[in-house]
Amino acid sequence: MKFKERAKQLKKDIPAVFLALSKKETPPLARVLGIITIGYALSPIDLIPDFIPVLGYLDDIIILPLLVAATVKAIPRELIEQCRLESEQIWKDGKPKKWYFALPIILVWVIIITLVIKALL
Repeated sequence: MKFKERAKQLKKDIPAVFLALSKKETPPLARVLGIITIGYALSPIDLIPDFIPVLGYLDDIIILPLLVAATVKAIPRELIEQCRLESEQIWKDGKPKKWYFALPIILVWVIIITLVIKALL
């Protein structure tokens, strides 16, 4: 699979993994991997910050696809295919405009700010 095809597949698989988390047929291992994957994808915090030349983007190019691939393998094939079809419908009219998709990111930042304030006081 070429790089552009992999990037398109990744764009489809991340929302599909998110949708699979809400399905009761999703195995527990896939749920754990899915939470880690979606959390990493949405998190503004990377293992290696983006401002570090080259290495900062390598973690996004390597870690995220590996997490997605591991999660997709842990989800039954029929279920992930169904979730991919559902995810295409979500993006059909452009990006979803539901504000609650930002809650995990907001929660992470609230925790970080709280910890920093406690450390300073």
